[in-house]
Amino acid sequence: MPRLSELLFATLGAAAPSSTPAVATAAPSLSYAVDLNDRADDLFKVTLTVKGLGPDNGIYQFASTAPGTYQVMNIGRFVRGFEALDAAGARIPVEQVSVNQWRIAEPARARTIRYAIAETWDTEVEQNQVYLMCGTSIERDHVLINPHAVIGYPSGLQQAPVRLRLAYPAAWVVGTALERDGKGVYHAESYDELIDSPILLGRLTEARMMVTGVPVEIYVYSKTDKIKAPQLLGAMDDMLEAAGRFLGRLPVDRYTFLYHFEDQSAGAWEHSLSSEYVFEEGEFTDSLGQSLTDIAAHEFFHVVTPLNIHSEIIEHFNFVTPVPSQHLWLYEGTTEWAAHVMQLRAGLKSPEDYLAHTLRKIQIDRTAFDSSYSLRELALTSYSDSGQAQYANIYMRGALTAGLLDIRLLELSKGERGLQDVILELTRKFGKDRAFPEAGLVDTLVAMTYPEVRDFFARYVWESDKLPIEEYYAKLGIRLAEDADGRPVRFEIEPNPTQEQRRLREAWLGRRPRKAT
Repeated sequence: MPRLSELLFATLGAAAPSSTPAVATAAPSLSYAVDLNDRADDLFKVTLTVKGLGPDNGIYQFASTAPGTYQVMNIGRFVRGFEALDAAGARIPVEQVSVNQWRIAEPARARTIRYAIAETWDTEVEQNQVYLMCGTSIERDHVLINPHAVIGYPSGLQQAPVRLRLAYPAAWVVGTALERDGKGVYHAESYDELIDSPILLGRLTEARMMVTGVPVEIYVYSKTDKIKAPQLLGAMDDMLEAAGRFLGRLPVDRYTFLYHFEDQSAGAWEHSLSSEYVFEEGEFTDSLGQSLTDIAAHEFFHVVTPLNIHSEIIEHFNFVTPVPSQHLWLYEGTTEWAAHVMQLRAGLKSPEDYLAHTLRKIQIDRTAFDSSYSLRELALTSYSDSGQAQYANIYMRGALTAGLLDIRLLELSKGERGLQDVILELTRKFGKDRAFPEAGLVDTLVAMTYPEVRDFFARYVWESDKLPIEEYYAKLGIRLAEDADGRPVRFEIEPNPTQEQRRLREAWLGRRPRKAT
């Protein structure tokens, strides 16, 4: 790789913290510095100060992917220079051994590792363009950092503590869920925690509220100031309160929303304690506020799945080689269902609006995707081209399946216990620091609920049987009407349901008290 000029990193000398003497048996800590004052060349200038690397730490790894993206990223493609230096400033030989890996010849000598890495937004690549909300951007008045697209780590140190120092203009506002050690200094317990916390800096507006005693913050970059954080909070506050009631109490100690409004729309990306959004800027309207609220509701519910309910594949994430989990139905499908049903049960959406939204998902599932693709197959192929072609159906078929499972559980429990209750029980059974076995979740669910649940999963998650939309909604006294060609056109709510239908409908609407669990 070309040697980086002294000028490239001149400003980092003062910003990079000096390493402290370490106990010989202690694992090395990782201290990174990133200069954001020099933004003219669209490069992040990164310096890692480290001491105590051993033979097992000789590969510097950039992310091949990141949790929740379900795409190949190969961040090493964006590296523009890489070098390692010893305590005297002498270069140590390095070799790029794969797209995402650099080998350091004598890691024990290394005291400084430094490189430049291009932003992903404005850098052309031949394939696998990084999603905007998962990438990086450097502009005159703001910077977006998704840490996995800037920071790597020495092999064997994925769980080592991390310190990050950012140098940026004094007037800038910083939005992130990372813990602060002081102005511009942040820490994380591990690389996993660091990359789980995007950072938005610059000319931002901000707003905050408390939800079940938990502080929730909103930070907004808007290119021409058409959208401001207090406007978003005004649109979202009822949804956030509804989420609190749905869950009883938020299972986190803080949460941060980061919004970027400029010239492009891409979507959103969830994290344990935050979520990050990229949308095209426009005038703020009630319609826009509702649309953004629906999206935020989905991302916000990820504080449950996968933060508090996840398999060992998610807990021990492999940044070197993408490894899919078969439970994408849970992480994304159930989350999408919950984002809307919690608003229904809080009275923020009418049954008619909720059903109209469900109808659109049925129509898209049946016309835009391959119906022979099971949710399990979709999950296990999510990193492949074929899986990516079907991936968006997790928000359609995945959510529809979760809604049907909810109705089935309510039916089997005579209205006392639905998917909402089971999710809360799973949160208590597992939680942030305890993963469920990848192969054992359905066994757990069956043990917690009813034997019939195993058949439901066999037919509608593991296999691709036609979803029993008509049959299940009929249990609520709701009819799915179709046209002459068998295409669904509307839901019709029976005004005079049977006693059994009324009982289940009331439970489905959240209007019937549930037994304590």
